Amino acid sequence: MNAITEINPSKLFASAPNSVNFKKLRKRLARQTQTVIGDYGLVDRYAVTTGSKPKPKWLVCLSGGKDSFGLLAVLLDLQWQGALPVDLLACNLDQGQPGFPKHILPDWLDNIGVNYRIETQDTYSIVTEKVPEHKTFCALCSRLRRGILYRIAREEKCDAIILGHHRDDALETFMLNLLYGARIAAMPPKLLNDAGDVFVHRPLIGCAESDLRKFSEAMKFPIIPCNLCGSQDGLQRQAMKKMLDEWESRKPGTRQIMATALTTVRLSHLHDAKLFDFAGLAIGHAGQSDDGVPF
Repeated sequence: MNAITEINPSKLFASAPNSVNFKKLRKRLARQTQTVIGDYGLVDRYAVTTGSKPKPKWLVCLSGGKDSFGLLAVLLDLQWQGALPVDLLACNLDQGQPGFPKHILPDWLDNIGVNYRIETQDTYSIVTEKVPEHKTFCALCSRLRRGILYRIAREEKCDAIILGHHRDDALETFMLNLLYGARIAAMPPKLLNDAGDVFVHRPLIGCAESDLRKFSEAMKFPIIPCNLCGSQDGLQRQAMKKMLDEWESRKPGTRQIMATALTTVRLSHLHDAKLFDFAGLAIGHAGQSDDGVPF
């Protein structure tokens, strides 16, 4: 684990453009992330700053992709601004992929002065051995990673695992669940694990992937491509992404409209009797608006 404690923001943003567009992008990502942190109670800033609650410790998962680099950078940005009273520990899981450049992340993290932990576990061999040919690795790979990260969080006394999933990831998951899983569900901004001892936070859930891509390019992050799941074509998630791209091209803003819909749910206008008491509706009691529902 890195022992560096002095974080210098000028090092992280040293190669970033000094343009108005980049400054707006940086502020937008920080603002959207701060909104998610506040709206979903990822951290009780008032309680922490007044000392009524201890400062949380977050395990920030760093894969080497654009989203996780952006996640760490935005969280550090908020931390420097005094808007995020948490301790951050970056964590990379080296899954034993052939040709994985082990030096890139430690060198980058050392340069900007971020505490980190590199965990080496050969899940690559397990996944490639267990998953039949032409099947996707994602499900098994994800389960293995999740178990390892929960263990690391406990060992490091972290309150939460922090993931870099963004708005578009949530929408793709929503479409997958709708079309293949026969349920309405996306990615939660905040989740408590089955054991009830570690949170999973997704602070970037309100950020657009296109913004994170621009941010990554401007910041010149040392991206490490994934040659495990990223090497497989025809994934259902890719099909959902293509579908959303087509809708967005026909009607710009579609993704954001759909994302807003995930925050504006009317249980009385869905069909889950376990979540809404349809049987309990009775004449003479307060009813529900039927605005927007055709007769």
